[in-house]
Amino acid sequence: MESKNLLGQFIPIQYHHHMLQDISRMQGFKNAIDLMVKPTDVVLELGGGTGVLSYFAAQHAKKVYCVEYNPELVAEARRLHKLNPNCEKIEVIHGDAMEYVPPEKIDIVVCEMLHSAMLREIQLDGIDAFKRNYQAKWGDQLPIFIPGATLLGVQPIYQDFKFEGYYAPVIMFQNPYSLDGRTTEMGDIAVYNQIVYDQSYDLRIKWDGKLTVSADGKVNALRFITKNVLAFNPANQQIIDWHNGHLVLPIKETEVKQGAEISVSFDYNSAAQLTDLKPIVKFL
Repeated sequence: MESKNLLGQFIPIQYHHHMLQDISRMQGFKNAIDLMVKPTDVVLELGGGTGVLSYFAAQHAKKVYCVEYNPELVAEARRLHKLNPNCEKIEVIHGDAMEYVPPEKIDIVVCEMLHSAMLREIQLDGIDAFKRNYQAKWGDQLPIFIPGATLLGVQPIYQDFKFEGYYAPVIMFQNPYSLDGRTTEMGDIAVYNQIVYDQSYDLRIKWDGKLTVSADGKVNALRFITKNVLAFNPANQQIIDWHNGHLVLPIKETEVKQGAEISVSFDYNSAAQLTDLKPIVKFL
């Protein structure tokens, strides 16, 4: 199998072990899978990693196919599945999510090849390829996807880039579930893309819009927000969601007044490197 420039091929297995400790990620996907997967369902996971999401699905499903490209992770998922109940329903496949076609019709696809702002990982490319391959073999009707949608937003902020006195305006990631006292929000979030996975979408992400400043002060960064809609629970009318880490991108520090507008435009490919996100920013 040819080597590919995929994030999962280059990060150590301990990173995947660390993701098991991400409570928001784990609980969000578990709750969504528990809600959506039924005893008669056949489930496919694309990019299985340690196999934990396939394990969640196997507690309810009739059959689970777990596709993983990295041979080290294939072995790890198989090792861990032997330690957990109902995993005899799971078939771990060493394969490429961009090419794999299941041997039967699928009810639900679980895919968490996600990164902030849809950079670095192949969520969009992978699901797009799966839909083409699947429909070519099994017809136009698509499975349900978990997540079902992703919303992308951008926000002007002031970020303290001093680290123990060392000034370093660098790309940062923030925990979306806790406040960062070093960050001052300088405007509302503007949604620049809404991706619904069972519909067609563009693999190139473009936006040309304006952000409105909410207070006098300074702006020196843009914060990119990535919200994944995992499922909708009709019983309580609630959305089950999960946020990727907020991506903070430094820009030229500028004094601003309340009500001022900032023109922002960018154009990048999904799965591109962080450095390919190069917004053009103009203070109006």
